[in-house]
Amino acid sequence: MRAIIAALAGIVLAAAPSLAAEPVASADGETPGLGIQVQELKLVIVHMMLKFTVKNDSDKAADVTNTMSGAEGATVDGIYLVDVPGKKKYLVVRDSEDHCLCSRSIQRNLVPSASLAFWAKFPVPPDSVQKIGIVVPHFIPMDDVPISR
Repeated sequence: MRAIIAALAGIVLAAAPSLAAEPVASADGETPGLGIQVQELKLVIVHMMLKFTVKNDSDKAADVTNTMSGAEGATVDGIYLVDVPGKKKYLVVRDSEDHCLCSRSIQRNLVPSASLAFWAKFPVPPDSVQKIGIVVPHFIPMDDVPISR
């Protein structure tokens, strides 16, 4: 019986998707040692969901509290998407009280060798747009990032 359970567990583990999927895009930051990795840019019902991490590979802590904020402090509302051929810029979606639908209340020092996960929602571009640029303040822009639909 144990042999059957062990064999079934092996099949399940072999069929399970990798939890550490390769990022779809990455870029270095203006601060040496900071980098960004985009895990997903995906159409989710009526919005585009961007999921990403910021990693600190330096030897000192980095303050990321307002690094990616725009109008609303301690958020990632300064991020935007760019459809260069369509000449269109997509800003982070906001709720009825003008708060971003994104990671908020960021008050963290990112210690060396650590990473933090963030997210933001954007309007959906037309179906003809299959790849888009991602601009994150204080990081090198990422071009031609594939959109999962």
